[in-house]
Amino acid sequence: MKIHEKYMQRCLQLAKNGRVHAMPNPSVGAVIVYNGNIIGEGYTSSYGRAHAEVNAIASVKNPELLAHATIYVSLEPCSHFGKTPPCADLILKHKIPMVVVGASDPNPLVAGNGLRKIADSGAQVISGILEKECIESNIRFFTFHQKKRPYIILKWAQSKDGFIAPTSEKRNQNPEPFWITNTYSRQLVHKWRSEEAAILIGTQTAIDDNPKLDVRDWIGANPVKIVLDQKNRIPKENYIFEDKSKVKVLTSTEIDFGKNPAQQIAQYLYNVGLQSVIIEGGRQTLQTFIDAGIWDEARVFTGEVLFGEGMKAPEFSGSQPIKQSVLQDELLIFKNHDQHNYF
Repeated sequence: MKIHEKYMQRCLQLAKNGRVHAMPNPSVGAVIVYNGNIIGEGYTSSYGRAHAEVNAIASVKNPELLAHATIYVSLEPCSHFGKTPPCADLILKHKIPMVVVGASDPNPLVAGNGLRKIADSGAQVISGILEKECIESNIRFFTFHQKKRPYIILKWAQSKDGFIAPTSEKRNQNPEPFWITNTYSRQLVHKWRSEEAAILIGTQTAIDDNPKLDVRDWIGANPVKIVLDQKNRIPKENYIFEDKSKVKVLTSTEIDFGKNPAQQIAQYLYNVGLQSVIIEGGRQTLQTFIDAGIWDEARVFTGEVLFGEGMKAPEFSGSQPIKQSVLQDELLIFKNHDQHNYF
């Protein structure tokens, strides 16, 4: 492995540590190297706090070495005042002579300005190191700024014979939930929820399942709940309304459900600043996004149960999936490569 790739790989490892807490900021990794040795490391702190470059510079025990060091950063240093001062200015303040960057920042407030500012100071700038991997590490951030919509994950569980729910008669006979997957798969879903900005369901799912849409089987923050309810049919005593501050109900006032609703929903989520959403059903809602081609990942569980009849799983075809097993459950993860033309 070439030397720049070696240290950028370390930046990507560090960036993973901050991804959830940094939202909606990108999670960035930074490494400072002097004379072939790493003398400082950092990653993005929780939203509103120090960026990766700040943390890496602060970790250097011998600051005078910075004027002779190289800083590696997985995403272009910011050049604007937000909740924190520009990282580009901090790099210039310490006279770091070489800056190696993975990917340019797609945010219009930065978008190359950070690199230009550093280069104009006389420092050497190298960019595009492991660019594809650096973009992928912040794919939600890139999707939001380049596609002008959130990163969209479809998720459903289906029985071994291809149903996502039993018949209404079976539901009426047994008011308890019909679990398709095992406890560990359900815990994994709660972990996923903690990693995304929002979760979305349709009207019938909200009425039939009365879900909480929280992360009770994992540690983390609950996502914002987006509920489609064209005609205001969902009972106000349902679980989803327990924390009204984290619920957004989309009715016919906000969305024209007769005209490309997937595009309108994606636009709404973008307008309110939600960078990612996991869509958990029901079938009609999932099929709407599938048919429109507006999705980035599909995560499909197949359990051991057999329903014989009921509500069929969405009609779906995707690229070659990644296959995983969660005990007896099978998990297939598809990527929509048609949507990912960033590089």
